[in-house]
Amino acid sequence: MIETLLQYDEQLFLFLNNLGTPSWDEFWRIVTEKWSSLPLYALLLFLVFKKFGLKATLVVIICAAIMITATDQLANLFKYILFKRPRPCREQELELLMRFVADGCGRYGYFSAHAASSMAAAVFLGLLLKPFYKALPFLLLLWASVVAYSRIYLGVHYPLDIITGMFFGAWIGLAVYKLNVWSQGRFTL
Repeated sequence: MIETLLQYDEQLFLFLNNLGTPSWDEFWRIVTEKWSSLPLYALLLFLVFKKFGLKATLVVIICAAIMITATDQLANLFKYILFKRPRPCREQELELLMRFVADGCGRYGYFSAHAASSMAAAVFLGLLLKPFYKALPFLLLLWASVVAYSRIYLGVHYPLDIITGMFFGAWIGLAVYKLNVWSQGRFTL
């Protein structure tokens, strides 16, 4: 059963990865870079500041640091200790079948820390700002999905790596949001 799932995952990877064209490669390289999301994060922090003030903005920054650390360390646990699944760019039998666009290729890929951290941020900030900006959660989920897909496009993650990362990221983002809501009832900022 697991072997069949991994075969389907590989086939879906090849399909999605080969949708790319050289004219779009640079766009997807930019999307996947963490620095490219800085303007979005700056805008979101401005919106948090505008609606909640300085103290709450500092709490959100701390929450973001906790989420990034949690998603990154959980992904590392899965990648290097629990599963050790090679990335597609490390599989010789895929080398001639796939498009490798990334600048580098890490060793293991299950699951994607990029997908997890972007989804955690999207869920947390989307829920936090939803009362003021109704469409924002959907836009942030779209953004997180685009970041996640960029990892397949570049040839460094399978779809299952992405789905799992997004799943854990969503749960971590929701947990940090709930913790933030709970703490507001217990402590005054």
